[in-house]
Order: sequence, then structure tokens, then C-alpha cells
Amino acid sequence: MATFISVPLKKSSEVDLVKPLSKFVTSAYPAGEEQSEYLRAVEELNKLRKSALGRPLDKHESSLEILLRYYDQLCSVEPKFPFPELCLTFTWKDAFDKGSLFGGSVKLALASLGYEKTCVLFNVGALASQIASEQNLDNDEGLKAAAKFYQLASGAFAHIKDTVLSALNREPTMDISPETVGTLSQIMLSQAQEVFVLKATADKMKDAVIAKLANQAADFYGDAFKQCQYKENLPKKHVLPWIVKICFVHLYLMFYWSIFFVPLQHATELVKTVASRYDEYVNVKDLSDKISRALTAAKKDNDFIYHDRVPEVKDLEHIGKATLVKATAIQVPLSQKFTDLFEKMVPMEVQQSLSMASSRRNEMVNRLVGSLREATNLCNGVLASLNLPAALEDLSGDSVPGSILEKSRAVIQQGGLQSIEQLIKELPELLQRNREILDESLKMLDDEETTDNELRAKFSQRWNRTPSGDLYKPLRAEGGNFRSVLDKAVQADQVVRDRYNSHCEMIALLCKPENELCSAIPSANPAKTLQGSEVVNVLKAQLAQLDEIKRDREVLEGEIKSVTFDMTAKFLTALAQDGAINEEALSTTELDARYGTHTQRVQQNLRAQEDLLAQVQTSHQEFAALKQSNAEANDREEMLKKLASAHDSYIEISSNLKEGTKFYNDLTEILLKFQNKCSDIVFARKTERDELLKYLQQSIAREPSAPSFSVPAYQSNTSEPAAGGPTPAPRTVFVSFEQACNQKEVTIVSSPLVLICFSVFQPLQPQAKAQPPARPPPPSFTPQAASSNITPSPAPASQAPPSLPASSNPPPMAPPTAPSQAQGPPYPTYQGYPGYASSPSLIRLHTRCLLIYNQKDNY
Repeated sequence: MATFISVPLKKSSEVDLVKPLSKFVTSAYPAGEEQSEYLRAVEELNKLRKSALGRPLDKHESSLEILLRYYDQLCSVEPKFPFPELCLTFTWKDAFDKGSLFGGSVKLALASLGYEKTCVLFNVGALASQIASEQNLDNDEGLKAAAKFYQLASGAFAHIKDTVLSALNREPTMDISPETVGTLSQIMLSQAQEVFVLKATADKMKDAVIAKLANQAADFYGDAFKQCQYKENLPKKHVLPWIVKICFVHLYLMFYWSIFFVPLQHATELVKTVASRYDEYVNVKDLSDKISRALTAAKKDNDFIYHDRVPEVKDLEHIGKATLVKATAIQVPLSQKFTDLFEKMVPMEVQQSLSMASSRRNEMVNRLVGSLREATNLCNGVLASLNLPAALEDLSGDSVPGSILEKSRAVIQQGGLQSIEQLIKELPELLQRNREILDESLKMLDDEETTDNELRAKFSQRWNRTPSGDLYKPLRAEGGNFRSVLDKAVQADQVVRDRYNSHCEMIALLCKPENELCSAIPSANPAKTLQGSEVVNVLKAQLAQLDEIKRDREVLEGEIKSVTFDMTAKFLTALAQDGAINEEALSTTELDARYGTHTQRVQQNLRAQEDLLAQVQTSHQEFAALKQSNAEANDREEMLKKLASAHDSYIEISSNLKEGTKFYNDLTEILLKFQNKCSDIVFARKTERDELLKYLQQSIAREPSAPSFSVPAYQSNTSEPAAGGPTPAPRTVFVSFEQACNQKEVTIVSSPLVLICFSVFQPLQPQAKAQPPARPPPPSFTPQAASSNITPSPAPASQAPPSLPASSNPPPMAPPTAPSQAQGPPYPTYQGYPGYASSPSLIRLHTRCLLIYNQKDNY
């Protein structure tokens, strides 16, 4: 029986997985034990790829195990890394293309992990088919192993057929196209069934069982044969040998069926068909002898004993089919020894949900803390407008109130004007740095997109990769968001700067020593009569309650910030149970549970402050009515209000500037990551562009070239030159030797070392010379002898040579001589010059050609 069919392996170019994957790990996970563990796993993954694809694989089950482990690891790692953003480009060659005379072979480079998985699975099927073909089919173990590996190969190719188009989102190479892998899957399944036919035969099972198995195997091979008929299903160089093998096995298995259940004459016809069609590929002599002996014995028994009528094949009852094989389903993990290198890393869907949940948590925290801080600013503003508590402390009217002195010391301790001016000065520098990073990132995208558009316009439909404009849309949207954030930050900076300008004078006054501050505050008449009054005591008690509320607010703010919020377990559970994560519903529920109590406490604190401020304003009205008012007192009170307000503004401006500085520094890190992302994808696109350019150049080089030379005008002109007109100048053109012989224009002499081109100029008119003696009568000859004579001679004077259609030069004219005596029949014409005898100039030309050819070794 013919040998089994095996599939060649695909070859991959080397890919560095360490750099892009490690960059993602360091950016997504904080430094620590977890990050170190993931970085070690990245190194192991890179080593595993080199072991699976970076070296020749033996046709052994251990090599197949390495491929299965790598495929399982790819399936495991796919949801845990953002491979579309990492732009890892995988390059694979067509398994059936071995290159051309000009080098290179058909290959495809894609930044797709699905493409890598598809090609690795193809190699799983190919190697399984090779291992099965190497099994010893003379024993049970070899037969079982061969059937198992052929079914695995069939399942691998069938899985590729179902998933390749969705995995690549573009036209694949021929070897992994759905048509090709579908055909390969059918061939592998046919061979698995054939192995069971061999095993049943070796185990000497009943003839009916063997026939059913053979009938099913023949049916499988018939389907495979039909698929091979389509030229797009398999490479041309592999189709013929495989069709031969399939047809032979198909007929051979049909013989198994016929030898037990139909007349042996039909088996004889089948074997003759195989021998007549594929005799040079298979040897059916032993099978033919076996059938002949069986047919002779059966015929003898029937003629002398049974005398039965031999039935026709179509009249026999169908024996049925028995299927013992099916394509192995591809279910991860394929390897029994698989261990996930990134077991602790959560999938990207969970990571994205965690990021969104963290944003929701930050939004809630900022809202609660912001409402607390806003309430504090409102309280300070109201008290400053009422000049409290300074009005209660300034009953003497000639000293600096204690609260103002305390505020002055606080401003001086925090750096005064100098610290604020330094922070304001740094903001434009930080802003400019961020703008430059963003502009440089977008410029890289613009430059690469421009190059891609130019090449697309140049190569048209051949430039079949994804347009850069479509690929960069998410990055450009992200860049637009960053630019919008920077514009809003500029507006916020201006608000802070305007507020500083309006309070800088009073802030500067707070920074002065106590004596200078006291002299700057206007003096007023003393109001000692209010000391110890009931209204003063009420105001002091109310202000103490406000201070208590502020302290509670600070404690509450710290508790809000310290709440732990980890949704990893809930998201993993939801993904495992439902296959998807409803992040909004889960996060909202968890946030309400974690921050519900804090939200209630914030609302209570705000309501308590609101009620207390209303009481303070009522008490202050009574206090102001009892206090003696004059111009000096009003000026002093206004100055104290401004100083109190300046202190509050200083605290707020300083906090805003520090937050702005932190914002710009944090944004710098984010923009640097964005720049790295742009740089990585541009580098990957450049690599893909270079690969595609190389492939297109090789494709153009492999295309057959048939240059056509246009016929010069002077050669296409068949009109004779005017009488007495000038003789055309001699010309030299590059034409074939046959054209030169017909056109009598130029001749090309070619040798292995040199190509010599020279011209045949218009022959000169020969000078008249003395006539030779008359020739004797020519001997008689037959037409055959005449045709064998190749000695050229001038045409007789009585026969005018026809004009050459391909040349405008007039033919050479015979010398004016008298007709020679005893003219015989005209010489036979030379094949290259229909109806025209060779001229002396061409004889000399041919002689020069022979001399040059004989002397070619001298060049």
C-alpha cells in the first residue's frame, strides 16, 4: 500500500516577547514580589517559544508536547495582556512554499496573537501527522498511536478552518486558508480510518467487519479526493502526489470490500484501473497476483461444483459502513503537563473592570472630600466677613488680635509669598514639558501614517495591510483627551493666578513682623464695656462649636480616604459564572456598602455647620449693635477682615498650586506611557511595512517578465525609397538571430561568456570585373540532391530578387554581366530567406559569427 501523507511544518521568525510584555508588567503592577514573579514568567514564556519554534523538531511525542504546552500558554495569556496595544508582530512562512530562484518565500507578518495561535496549531497538526507516519504499523501499539495522532491532526486542521478568518481579520496564506486546512483535515481523518482497516486485517477480524471499515475509509478518501480537485485547496506541487496516493488507497479499500462481497472480476477491474493510472507511483503486482489466484480458484469451483449465477455489482445488497474515527476536539489545555506561568495574573477584562471601578471609587471619594472642603471654605469665608473671631479679641482697639497673629505665623511658617511665587513659576515649565511629549507622540503617528498613505497610493491593492488612519483612531482619541485636559489645566492655573494677584498685598502684610503688622492696622476707640457681656460669651461658644465641627470633618476625611475597595474576587467570580462582568452594577453596589455610612456622616456634618452659621450670624448682629461704631473702628475692622481672608486664600492657593504641580508630574508619567505606546506601535508598523515591502519586491521578482520591443518605424515601412533619393543610414538594433536573417539588418552572436552585437551595413555596389570562362554544363541531379545543397550563389540575372518587407534598404544589385552559358535550374532557396538567395554580405556575416563562436574560449 502507498505511504501515508504527512504535512510540512511552518517556520516562524524570531520574536522578542520579553521587552513588550515586561514593559506592560512594570507599568500595570507596582514594584514588589508580584511584579518580579510576572517578569520571571515572561522570561519563561520567551524560552518556551524558542523551544517550540526556534529549532528543528524531532518526529517524536516529546516535541509535540512542547508545541502543545506553548499553544496552551498562548490561550492562557491572551486575555491577560493587551496584545493589540503591545503591537507584537509575528511573521510566519507558508508551509508549502519553498521560495524561488530570487530568494524569499511567501510569508505573512501580523500583529495578532490569534495569528500566532493559528500557526502554532497548524504545526501541532503537521507534527502529529509526521509522528503518525513514522509509526511501526506491524504491531498494535504503532497502529493505535498512528490512529490517535492522525485524529489529533484532523482536529487541529478542522479547528483552524473554523477560526482562522475571525482570528486574522484578513486573507491568510494558502496553507492556513479554510479550504486548505479543510482538505488536510479530511485527509488525516481518512488515514486514521485506514489505520483501523490495517489493524482489523492484522487481527484477522471477520470479513464483514473489514469490509465495512474499508468501505467507510474509501468513502472518506473519496471526499478528500473531491476536495483536492479544487486548485485553490492545496498548493500545486503537492496536489498530484497526494491525489495519486488518495486514489490508490480509495481503489485499494474498495477492493477490500469487493473481494468479500462482489465478484472477483470487479476486483480485477479495480486493480487494472490503479495499474493503468498510477503504475509509476505504486506497485500492484502482488495484489494482482493474489486476486488472479483467488479468481481462478473461485471460477473453477463454480464451474465444476456450484454452477451459481455470478451476480452483478449493482444487484448486491449494500454492506454498510463502520466509522471508528473522528477529529479530536481542540479543548484547552491540550497538554497534560501544562502549568500556567501567569496563574495569579487576572485577565484583561478583569483589569479593565478594576480600573473602571477604581475610577468610580475615586469619583465618590473626591465628591465626599470635596463637599467637606467646600464647607470649610464657606465657614472661613463667613467668619472672615464677620471679622470673627478677631472682633471678639480686639476689644482694646490698639493691639493685633491673637487670631491674626496666629494666621501670620502660619503663613510665614509655610514659606510666605516666596513659596507661592516659586510654585507659580514652575507651572508653565511643567505644562510645556507635557505639551512637548504629547506633540512628539502625535507627530510619530502622523509621520508613519503619511508614509503608509504614500505606499498605499504607490502599490494600490497590493498594499493590503490595515490603514494607519484606522489603526491610530483610539490613540488619536486618547491624545485628544490629553490635549483637552491640558487646556482645562491652563484655565485652572489662570484662576489661581488671578486669586493670588488679588490677595498678594494682604499676604505680604501677614508675612511682616508683629510691630509692622500692628502699625499697619488702624487704631480705634476701646470697647472695653463689651468685655464679659452675654453676647460675647455666646459668640465665643458658637465659634468653639464650629472649630469642633471642622476637627470632626478632618477626621471624617481621613476615614473616607482609608477605606479599602478591592473588587478582584467579585469580578473573577462574575467572569467565571456568567462569562462577562457587569462592572457598573457590581461597583455601585459595593460602593454603597462601603461608603454609605460615611456619606450619611458627611451630610450630618454639613447640616450641623449650616445651622450653627445661622446662629453665629444672628449673634453677631446683636454684637455689632452693642459695639460703638465710628470711622476708625470701621477701617480697623475692614483691615482685619482682609487679613483673615488673605490667610484663608493663602492656604487655598498654596494647596491648589501643590495639587497642580502634582497633577502635571503625574500627567507626565501618563504621557510618557502614551508616548511609549505610540513608539511601540509605530515601530511595529515600520517592521510590518519593511516585511511587506520585501514581500512585494520578491513577488514582483518572481513574476514572469516578457518584455516586448516595439518595431521601429523604419522597419515597418515597406515602401521603396524614391529613385535617386538618399540611401538610408545604417542602423543597429537588438533583435533575434532569426529576425536578423530575415531582415538583413543586424545579427546577435551569443556565447556563454560574451554577447556581441554588430551591424550589417548596406553592401556597396560591386565593381565590374572580367568575366570568368564559361562554366561546363552542370551534372544532372534530383530535387532531393538540390535541396541538400546549401552553397549560396547569386541569383541569375533573369530572376529579380523580391524586396524585403522588413527593411527599407535596397537589396544588393548583381553586377552588370552577360548571362552565363548553360544555366541550370535555379538553386534552392535558403529557409531563412523565402524566395531569395543569400547575399555575399550575409555569407561574410555568417563566417564572422562562426569564427567568433569558435574563439569564444579566448574571451
